[in-house]
Amino acid sequence: MNDLTRREALCRGLGGLTASLALGRAAHTRAQERPDPYADAILVDGPPPTPQPGSFTIAVLPDTQHYSERHPDQFLAQTRWIVEQRQARNIACVLHLGDITNNNAPAEWEVARTAMRQLDGHVPYFMAPGNHDYSDGGRCSDRSTLLNDYFPISEFIDRPTFGGVYRREPTRMENSYHLFSAGGRDFLVLCLEFGPRADVVRWAGDIAQEHADREAILVTHAYMYSDDTRYDWAQFGSKQSWNPHAYPIAKSTGDDISDGEELWRELVSVKGRFQITLNGHVLHDGLARLATPAADGRDVSQVLVNFQMKPRGGDGWLRLLEFRVDGRTVKAYDYSPTRNQRNESPQNRFALRMSQG
Repeated sequence: MNDLTRREALCRGLGGLTASLALGRAAHTRAQERPDPYADAILVDGPPPTPQPGSFTIAVLPDTQHYSERHPDQFLAQTRWIVEQRQARNIACVLHLGDITNNNAPAEWEVARTAMRQLDGHVPYFMAPGNHDYSDGGRCSDRSTLLNDYFPISEFIDRPTFGGVYRREPTRMENSYHLFSAGGRDFLVLCLEFGPRADVVRWAGDIAQEHADREAILVTHAYMYSDDTRYDWAQFGSKQSWNPHAYPIAKSTGDDISDGEELWRELVSVKGRFQITLNGHVLHDGLARLATPAADGRDVSQVLVNFQMKPRGGDGWLRLLEFRVDGRTVKAYDYSPTRNQRNESPQNRFALRMSQG
């Protein structure tokens, strides 16, 4: 190699090194700019404390869409852990808050079915669909869904906790109600479709009234927003992102849609004996809660919980609601069986107060 060739090689080598260093600095800068998903967390190793004797637990699974699409191990670990813990924590039921899948695709529904069926014969589970569970690609342009192909009513109708479905759609599971008892208390769980139609809300009110002797829990995908208020299209419009009224399904149904405020006004505050509402759907920090007096003065706890923004589609986080033996207190704990950690920040560990009567 002559001197010119050596100089060219050296320059080329230095140029490549300079380019590599520049790329490395850019990648480091991007990593620094990327927000820390646990910046506000108080992470503690191990599961939450064992519940008090006489207490019982409801396990909550929000927005498993990215697990079904790309991280099935997280979903499978969640339901497996619930089964393993069912006796130690007296787990009465599991509530899925919707967006079971991301694209309403058969492969994703297969994952969801496999994960949820780990609960069969061990812990009853009740599910509500989310916007990503509707239409081709999860676009939510109409109310077509594969939910009923993978979780058909025939698999639920003989279960002791099954109450029924929306009477005008007797073979469909998008709107269902369930009855269970735990800790000497009787409960009604109403699971409603994304942006429930007016007649579905009317039906849900009838069911709540028929079972007014039971404490009621509403599960629907979009109700609370991340600013500790209910979704309210009439007041806030698009200032609250992802309101059901903003989706293509609203246009295709003549805006026959109910958001959180409409559900509060037409159902939760005036029908039956609702104690808690639960929803997922909302991004940002995915966490909010609100207590509002119903028409009879009874406070209703309304809770948003969603972890899909965490790594690996949610890092396996689930919420445990421990109903204490005093009948007035519900302790909330967020735990990840894949990380074996709990989050003890004030947004992730707190108490709800239940009204009596």
